[in-house]
Amino acid sequence: MKLSATLMRSAIVAALGGLLFGFDTAVISGTTEWLKREFLLTDFMLGFTVSSALIGTILGSIGVGKPADSMGRRGVLYVLAVLFFVSAIGCGFAWNWGMFIAFRFIGGLAVGGASVVSPLYIAEISPARYRGRLVAITQFNIVLGILLAYLSNYVIGSLDLGASECRWMFGVMAVPAAAFFFLLFGTPQSPRWLVAKGRVEEARNVLAMCGADSGNLEEELQDIQSSLDIRHHTLSEPFYQAKYLRPILLAVAIAAFNQLSGINALIYYTAYIFRMAGYGATDALLQSVVIGFTNLVFTIAAMTVIDHFGRRKLMLVGSVGYILSLSAAAFSFYTGTGGKMLLASLIVFIASHAFGQGAVIWVFIGEVFPNRVRARGQALGSFTHWVMAALISWTFPMIAAQSGGHAFAFYAVCCVGQLLWVIFVMPETKGISLEKIQQEMGIE
Repeated sequence: MKLSATLMRSAIVAALGGLLFGFDTAVISGTTEWLKREFLLTDFMLGFTVSSALIGTILGSIGVGKPADSMGRRGVLYVLAVLFFVSAIGCGFAWNWGMFIAFRFIGGLAVGGASVVSPLYIAEISPARYRGRLVAITQFNIVLGILLAYLSNYVIGSLDLGASECRWMFGVMAVPAAAFFFLLFGTPQSPRWLVAKGRVEEARNVLAMCGADSGNLEEELQDIQSSLDIRHHTLSEPFYQAKYLRPILLAVAIAAFNQLSGINALIYYTAYIFRMAGYGATDALLQSVVIGFTNLVFTIAAMTVIDHFGRRKLMLVGSVGYILSLSAAAFSFYTGTGGKMLLASLIVFIASHAFGQGAVIWVFIGEVFPNRVRARGQALGSFTHWVMAALISWTFPMIAAQSGGHAFAFYAVCCVGQLLWVIFVMPETKGISLEKIQQEMGIE
């Protein structure tokens, strides 16, 4: 079956939510020193300021499931684009610390929502043989957004704009947010959501444009209707039931391990970490670009093989890379070697993340839940991810103030736990239709 132009275009547009997610997440990494000076922040308050967006992200991720079921996946993406735009403009013009926190919180709501709805939408419009690669476009755009944030920070930091410099770093996100909003007008609704709403003819048209797993539209529609089983289930049925326990535990585990690796400590505090190791301010921003570029390259590599090698093999490779690189980073701080050894270890760490967890997490969470609860399942996985991200990003400055080695050693131990989970618990989902995965999970 050939990859349709409509499917590819719709996946790329939806994944722009991921680009804004990545940009919003990383842009603050170049502004931490400015924030401390501008608002007279302690290490504790800096941690809170950085994690304030994550409070919004947590609420956005857990709260977006029901709107995604009622308004549709595309309808929610419109709202998220507006929130990203408002946050960018607001942070750029924030006149005091309280307003900055408020607009970062709004951006967090958008990030949380995008982390749920962008991969959810792509998973539901994609045939099984392309699903891993297409959902991974979201992760590609996340890391592209991170790289663009680092590049933007570096370029703006080199322009010597004075007091307004960091305000420009936040404000530039308004441009891709506006583009995202207008591009959504050319995307169709999710066929699985349309079937759940009884709009079967519209769903048939979307499947005809995007492609079906079997190549037979009527067979595909029948499978979707059977998986929804609308006579016995609704989109509003209770989510926390024994029959959904396995996918719930799988989603919570992969999301928690994602953050216990320390990935968001690196993303939020990249320049801060390099300054701790002795780099100058401009050099620290440049090293951030190196980290972002590595992230992008290895994400592309993972996208090319995720549907061939599967999810578990990528997670195995990434877990081993995590353990080795985090151990080396901890060693560099404990011995005071820092410099090139720290840069090398963090490059291996970000490469391991991009090739493993980064490429797999949103694909996997979107696959393990049945159609009728997928939006809420994706929301739960994202909620877990962002709760852990908030804890990691808030505590990192305080732990790092004592010793950067302690933080990286703790993350390395957590990654040993992830490796054991992948080996003994994680199922493989590559090349299996969403409806067949539901059957393999034993969910009727």
